[in-house]
Amino acid sequence: MSTKLDTEQAVRERYAAAAQECEPQLCCPVDYDAQYLKVIPDEVIQRDYGCGDPSKYVREGETVLDLGSGGGKICFIASQVVGPSGTVIGVDMNDTMLDLARGSQASVADKIGYSNVRFCKGRIQDMAIDRDAVDEYLKANPITDEASLQRYEAFATQMRRESPMIPDNSVDVVVSNCVLNLVDASEKEKLFAEIFRVLKRGGRAVISDIVSDEEVPVSMQNDPELWSGCISGAFQECDFLSAFDRAGFYGIEMPILQDEPWQTVEGIEFRSTTVIAYKGKEGPCFEHNEAVIYRGPFRSVTDDMGHVFDRGERTAVCRKTFEIMTREPYTQHFVAVEPRERIDPKDAKPFTCSGGVEKRPPKITKGRGYKANILPQADSCCDSGDCC
Repeated sequence: MSTKLDTEQAVRERYAAAAQECEPQLCCPVDYDAQYLKVIPDEVIQRDYGCGDPSKYVREGETVLDLGSGGGKICFIASQVVGPSGTVIGVDMNDTMLDLARGSQASVADKIGYSNVRFCKGRIQDMAIDRDAVDEYLKANPITDEASLQRYEAFATQMRRESPMIPDNSVDVVVSNCVLNLVDASEKEKLFAEIFRVLKRGGRAVISDIVSDEEVPVSMQNDPELWSGCISGAFQECDFLSAFDRAGFYGIEMPILQDEPWQTVEGIEFRSTTVIAYKGKEGPCFEHNEAVIYRGPFRSVTDDMGHVFDRGERTAVCRKTFEIMTREPYTQHFVAVEPRERIDPKDAKPFTCSGGVEKRPPKITKGRGYKANILPQADSCCDSGDCC
């Protein structure tokens, strides 16, 4: 009778070894921007095990959280992109990898002229608990009986409540590079909930990882080499996107899906992908007489909130949806139509989202610059033949 694989132990052992000696089998070829690699120590670059470059989606001034930061390569790239006004936080559970990353901090900071990176020890599926603080507590207060266990549990509960390692709503962007697949299947739902928890409203997750084209059988999931090698813990392509949806994200897109498989095992293809997902669809809906027009090219589309937008129609939306549709990733696909007269927020009434059925009459959505008659003047551009 087979026993269930201890995935965390398998991952810890393999990556502890890979932090000391390069293991090419863990690499999926990625082209990084060479200008950002110049300041990063060679040992960090050589011991980086990723399958994408989520740092490409980071912007100046942002607070970035890297899940499973390993030797720190993505963090050190992101630190240069966000600049001195931004912050980068790496979270990893592997002491050997953390030593490698922390040992390179001063060198990178000296070369770029500022220090904006910190590395934390923690499980990415439970980022409220600072494992460095736990280690210190247990050194001073070893668990020897039921009473000492209860004291530790009280300590952990207080940390979650009063001083979580990564607070709620504190991060602009969560990135990760080939790490989510390493988390045990029983904790993956909790992992996505944690990503959602720490992001600010309007923040986004940019996750590069390995996905499979078929469901991975249990026999492969119980293979420690395949699991720690970013193979048998991979999400199936559709399930990866669905996991973001179930966690409450919207605007979920897959800008990158590798054409050719990275590896094929027992007929199942494994390839790299990058997914972007946004936080912010939660909350009440209020009427502000606003509308959006879907530009096309499809006849109609349905968003993650269930709204249906017919091409070219002025579709009634609540204030929350209006704001969402005028931000990435939707802004290029929609025209924002403001009301002729604003509604003061204190006078706004609840809006029942009807799935995009309700349309806005043009007389309501002519915009605040509306005039009943606008006619060409005698000296207008049309006299010269240069009509609009």
